[in-house]
Amino acid sequence: MTVLIIEDEKPSARYLQRMLKGLGIVVNTMLHSVETAIAWFAAHPHPDLIFLDIQLSDGLSFEIFESIEIKSAVIFTTAYDAYALQAFKLNSIDYLLKPIDEADLVVALDKYKARVAVQPPVTLDVNAVKKLLVIPDLPKYKKRFSVKIGQHLKLVSIAAIECIYSENKGAYIHTTEGRSYLIDGSLEQLQEDLDPEVFFRINRKFYVNIHAIKDMLNYTNSRLQIKLNSYKSQDIIVARERVKDFKKWLG
Repeated sequence: MTVLIIEDEKPSARYLQRMLKGLGIVVNTMLHSVETAIAWFAAHPHPDLIFLDIQLSDGLSFEIFESIEIKSAVIFTTAYDAYALQAFKLNSIDYLLKPIDEADLVVALDKYKARVAVQPPVTLDVNAVKKLLVIPDLPKYKKRFSVKIGQHLKLVSIAAIECIYSENKGAYIHTTEGRSYLIDGSLEQLQEDLDPEVFFRINRKFYVNIHAIKDMLNYTNSRLQIKLNSYKSQDIIVARERVKDFKKWLG
């Protein structure tokens, strides 16, 4: 089986690639935008199966189908359950909500194998999907930070950030690689830029990424202490007045 991943967040693409490899499926090609996908399909044989993010960096993935007649089965991936996802059930093998769970991935692959065993993939009817969809105007949350390292600039994906904190009048991001980088602006200025489903401001000094939380402990004065995967420089404590909202956010 030949498989292609089209996903604009590279850490998410690599994560899916690793999960598929663990299931014995090798993915050799990953694309990250509408433009590169259209160019790739024009020059290569179409794969058996595509894992396709709905919203790419340069537009909705439906634009690919408007330019190229795709002859592959499709499993959509999305972080937004606000889409009328039942529409994809009618026009693709399945859809997966991010962060993708391995058990859901196995079920989707089983559906693919069962369907292609009795009939070849049907060309996706993009217009039919669009009629069934009500695509909301989604907030434009920040997808990456640009940080300065000496004379160089480095792009850090939101998915690679464990927490954002203030220290010595500066704001820093701490990454899954265990590195911290100074960023422009303040924590207050980031309020509108961060996806509230992913980041929560637990006190005046910290935002934490829900996917980076390793453990939570009861702390003095009805507070909570948060343990992240790699950040260990200082204690991360949920302020008492934010504990109730934090628990609601978790769940």
